[in-house]
Amino acid sequence: MSGRIYLVGIGPGNKDHMTLRAVDAIQTSDVVTGYKTYLNLIEEFLDKKEVISTGMKQETDRAKIAIKKAEEGNKVAVICSGDPGVYAMASIVFEVIREKGLKLDVEVIPGVTSANASAALLGSPLGHDFATISLSDLLTPWEVIEKRLKKAAESDFVIDRKSTRLNS
Repeated sequence: MSGRIYLVGIGPGNKDHMTLRAVDAIQTSDVVTGYKTYLNLIEEFLDKKEVISTGMKQETDRAKIAIKKAEEGNKVAVICSGDPGVYAMASIVFEVIREKGLKLDVEVIPGVTSANASAALLGSPLGHDFATISLSDLLTPWEVIEKRLKKAAESDFVIDRKSTRLNS
């Protein structure tokens, strides 16, 4: 019997920015996995759940754990800050599922990104084309990031820089 994976975006950190669907998916899950800091933000929803916490840079391990738990028949919520498809777990989970040749029921539950939340606080300056560029060199070489920044600057986009670079 196969379970289900919910890739849940919890927004930029304040529970007020979580969608009702995100809360529902967490509450109906048997297992919740995520980065410890993100799990701390939703602690009130974790009662009576199996909680699996991993550290930063253990995203692939987290995906494999979630997939294993779903294969065992569990409903599994994989917690992501912001949106699961933006610099988060969706691509990793789908990649591992594809590599293993599995057919699992996966639902992506979007979340409010930091770009959208900060734009709202500033009066929504993302009114036209914009670019979001991660400054994290954990998975992308810094030279590639610099090239992207230069190209975006030349294009006259509104630019949101998501800074998670550890060695600034």
